[in-house]
Amino acid sequence: MLDPLLLRSFVAIVDEGGFGKAASRLHLTQSAISGHLRRLETQLGKPLLARTTRSLELTPDGERLITYARAILALGRDALAEFTRTPFRGRVRIGLSEDFANVAMLGVLHRFAARHETVEIEIQVGIPGALLPMMKRGELEMVIGAHCETQEGGRMLWREPLVWACSAQAGVTLPRPLPLALFPEPCPYREAALARLAQAGIAARIAMACSSNASLAAAVLAGLAVAPMAASQLVPGIVAVPAERGLPALPDAEFSLFMSRRADPALGQALTAAVLEGAATRPLHSPA
Repeated sequence: MLDPLLLRSFVAIVDEGGFGKAASRLHLTQSAISGHLRRLETQLGKPLLARTTRSLELTPDGERLITYARAILALGRDALAEFTRTPFRGRVRIGLSEDFANVAMLGVLHRFAARHETVEIEIQVGIPGALLPMMKRGELEMVIGAHCETQEGGRMLWREPLVWACSAQAGVTLPRPLPLALFPEPCPYREAALARLAQAGIAARIAMACSSNASLAAAVLAGLAVAPMAASQLVPGIVAVPAERGLPALPDAEFSLFMSRRADPALGQALTAAVLEGAATRPLHSPA
């Protein structure tokens, strides 16, 4: 019998395009992920991935197995959902950062609500720096969003680089003072960007105060400003500023799930598990 743990690691390697990203997604070490793949290949007696210095490609046998692996894991999730269904009742208020206000995340929450018809889900979209204080005041039961270099706690979903984003048509020389597009305070990307520029002695000005990812991306696409953005948020026409332009490195963005102590523990655990399961099978954040 094929071990679902090994299949989950195999699928993560394929979906993420590498062992490191798969390890981050499943909250395992890279050596553990590599060991899972070796065990699976040994059990089947066939290589599943063709490794080169730059990429990983599925072998013909890997192509055959990936379809079965996805089906097996999907059946396991469905069975678990069916037999762990609990008659939760009441309202749960969830704060979502702009990064998560998309079809993938909302689909996870909709499916959870469909399985638990007596639960009412209310969603507040905003900036994590504003949503977390709301949760502490008892106005939200859960917050899902990004943060940088903080000790807020929570359950990390994944981590990725925070980059300086500019228009692909931008000139070789960046203007000074550096024009920035930023969310209003309190925003972790804003705080990290301004702190790094100040430490590097680079003058900057806020060219556009944005209220959404769409307006932030528009400012960058138009060439009006440079903005700190998670690497996955880069869309066609927006690129990361090359290191040789002299801007300081930014910290990683950490995407986490936070749960209030006031929340119903059983409901909170079930909802947390649904979000983590969704994050393990597909990205829950999307570009602007």
